[in-house]
Amino acid sequence: MSKVSNSETRLKATFRVKVNGKIVAIETVGQAHGFISSLNSVEWMEFRSLHSDAKAALEAAAEDGMLIVQATNALRALFARARLL
Repeated sequence: MSKVSNSETRLKATFRVKVNGKIVAIETVGQAHGFISSLNSVEWMEFRSLHSDAKAALEAAAEDGMLIVQATNALRALFARARLL
């Protein structure tokens, strides 16, 4: 997991999400993985399936940069459903 959180592979889109009144820009696989992993699993409970899909896609993209589009799409689906976008 530390390898994924340290990944500097850029996503296909930059996500700007508002958390606790602050806007956070998420540009890399590592930033995205850190963001969705740092929140308590209870906070993602409603979106458990999308959260799991996004984590798996980010982990795969950290290993193989060709999977960035899938990771970006999975992250977009999670953030949209959670109304973070």
